[in-house]
Amino acid sequence: MKHEHIFIVVISIMFCVLTAVFILFPRSTFSELERRELAVFPEFDRSRLADGSYTRDVSAWFSDTEPMRDRFMLLHLKLKDIMALKLGADSDYVAFHAAEPIVEEPSDEELERRNRDIGEYENTLTEDAHTKVANAGIVILGSGPEVRALMAYGGNEKGGGPFADAVNRYKKHFGKDVNVYCMVIPTAGEYYAPAKVRNRIKPQLPTIRNIYSLLSDSVKAVDVYSVLGNHASEPIYLRTDHHWSPLGAYYAAEKFAEVAKVPFRKLDEYDRKVVPGFVGTMYGYSKDISVKNAPEDFVYYTPRDTTYEATFVNFALDKSFKITGESAPHKAPFFRSYPKSPGMAYSSFMGGDAMIVKVRTGVGNGRRLAIMKDSFGNAVPAYLFGSFEEVHVLDFRYFPRNVVKYVRDNGITDFVFINNIFNAYSDGVAKSYREMLTHK
Repeated sequence: MKHEHIFIVVISIMFCVLTAVFILFPRSTFSELERRELAVFPEFDRSRLADGSYTRDVSAWFSDTEPMRDRFMLLHLKLKDIMALKLGADSDYVAFHAAEPIVEEPSDEELERRNRDIGEYENTLTEDAHTKVANAGIVILGSGPEVRALMAYGGNEKGGGPFADAVNRYKKHFGKDVNVYCMVIPTAGEYYAPAKVRNRIKPQLPTIRNIYSLLSDSVKAVDVYSVLGNHASEPIYLRTDHHWSPLGAYYAAEKFAEVAKVPFRKLDEYDRKVVPGFVGTMYGYSKDISVKNAPEDFVYYTPRDTTYEATFVNFALDKSFKITGESAPHKAPFFRSYPKSPGMAYSSFMGGDAMIVKVRTGVGNGRRLAIMKDSFGNAVPAYLFGSFEEVHVLDFRYFPRNVVKYVRDNGITDFVFINNIFNAYSDGVAKSYREMLTHK
């Protein structure tokens, strides 16, 4: 009985402490772990109170904004890691998260159409990496301070046809006065996944070849696949984030400038900036503590002795990421810093995605570039401030305009698609691109 009383007292004390924490401590507003703004307290509305939606939103706010949210989540992940089943000190270490994709086999006719000259790459960097199997999906590779998280690609050789068709439509709408380029970016899994997980991570090169083979002759493919492969021993991808690194984006921008026939500045003409302690999105995606315990330096580059001025139109978004309003055009720095939040370092470029950015440079060559991109494209524009008279940055997720009118009104001479392989494979993304051609 004495032990039972002690147990009841301990549990009661813990309950009181947690109650005090949840009621008295400041509530969280942003999750560094999940890289998102947390729920806001809903405005009172009688009709929503009557149908129950108001109380549901209050409940969602209460659970989403718990005090010290990230600390509790981190504690949970550490306990989970301690209690995890170990396969032995000498066993390989690769953890999988999410579901294994189903892959269709291409027809012989489809394979014969892979006629674009895209370079090969053979991974020789991670064959001895430690591995361990957990779920299926995201791969956690290695151990200690050099852990790398990889997204598992599940596409096939037939993929990307709608995307290529959308790119061709843009060229047809723009006409002969606008050069159109297509850059499809592989993700890190293509270069760093060891052979033992190749049955989980499908090759991306066949999809990229398919997309480029379906482009019209008037669209210029930008082969960054082999360029990145040639530099794979360098830190061209972030270990803890799903993006490439600014160094990888530099090599891709160099290749684009070569195809576009514009001048390009060497890397030693830029100032090197370092954000230590960066842990990116793959920690939140994988919920694997080993990623948290392997922070890296986020290194980016700002142009030296270069004249440029950035004008922003920022979009307001609702909780579903739908555009609800926009700002007036205003001048703002292209590069941002987050000294108290190193996990936000990838937002050093423009501060995010939900915006249109127009950069005027000191180059007087009459070439005006529009970049239609996903978040991978954020790291590219600054490398081209010495190549084009203007650089316009547009994100396909946040562009409520008619793209043909925008190109015409701004005198765009060059238009490049910069998308990672997942978006280039997506029929939904291709649909979004087609809709922008006729948006009223």
